[in-house]
Amino acid sequence: MIGISEVEAAAEHIADHVVRTPTLPSPGLTSLLGAPVTVKLELLQRTGSFKSRGATAKLLSLSAGERAAGVVAVSGGNHGIALAVMAAALHVKATVVMPRSAPARSVEIAEAAGASVRLTDDMAGAFALATRLREEGLTPVHPFDDPVVVAGQGTVGLELAADAGDLTDVLVSVGGGGLISGVAAALRDRRPDVRIWGVETEGAEAMSEALAAGGPVPVALSSIVSTLSAPAVSQLTYDHVSALVQEVLVVPDREAVQGTLDLAGHAKVWAEPAAGCLLPAARRVLERVGEGARLGLVVCGGNATTGDVMDWAERFGLR
Repeated sequence: MIGISEVEAAAEHIADHVVRTPTLPSPGLTSLLGAPVTVKLELLQRTGSFKSRGATAKLLSLSAGERAAGVVAVSGGNHGIALAVMAAALHVKATVVMPRSAPARSVEIAEAAGASVRLTDDMAGAFALATRLREEGLTPVHPFDDPVVVAGQGTVGLELAADAGDLTDVLVSVGGGGLISGVAAALRDRRPDVRIWGVETEGAEAMSEALAAGGPVPVALSSIVSTLSAPAVSQLTYDHVSALVQEVLVVPDREAVQGTLDLAGHAKVWAEPAAGCLLPAARRVLERVGEGARLGLVVCGGNATTGDVMDWAERFGLR
């Protein structure tokens, strides 16, 4: 289990390379949801998502030999962007393996940063290719199955605990579980009474299925939300979520896209559906916990184009 000392050490190491993103009350979301809402705006992080934190923490931990060999990562979009950009900044050669379903913009950004991008038919194939490249000598930077990466993501929770007002419930999106594991580790130390809720989309349910099975299991992926589409969680992230998180809620893709539109309209931020899914989940949390709830939402990323969101909105009949 990641402890607060590891998160604090990560915060010190990456401080000169990442942004301390704003933590602000959101009058628009407060009005929309009918309860006080504070947002942690990780979409304003370098590379547009929280992923820069964990990638930077891992890159800074590498030995000279590992840096010279280069690094490889699997990504549905944001982890690949983060690794490509931060590796370039730290003069490390990066290879990013993405499924063809990854957003085209993510591929473009990773290539523009100087990374070698390899595309596969699906996420399972991406992990298989990354394993082969690791065997050939590249150093893996796993998006969630690495305590250094998880500690880096935990710096989000460290900042939220320091900067937010009084909160009762914090909602965090879940793909492979690296973000929520790190955030939960930090919050359990700094704000032990806060309830932590995970949020997945239907067709990207690796953590909720793991919780039902009693451990990580492979899952079929069908969600449009590629940035949450892990083929399985890791034992590391499963252990954190099963011990520290209240529950993992699952919302349909349609509601996640509507949440993206609502974040634009009410919070005035352009997020991706991986963050949009927090809003329908927040309504469920409020129904369960009743009056007096004060919500914190980790708005994890904003790397969706206007065209992507409009296409999804049209597909689901949203205005």
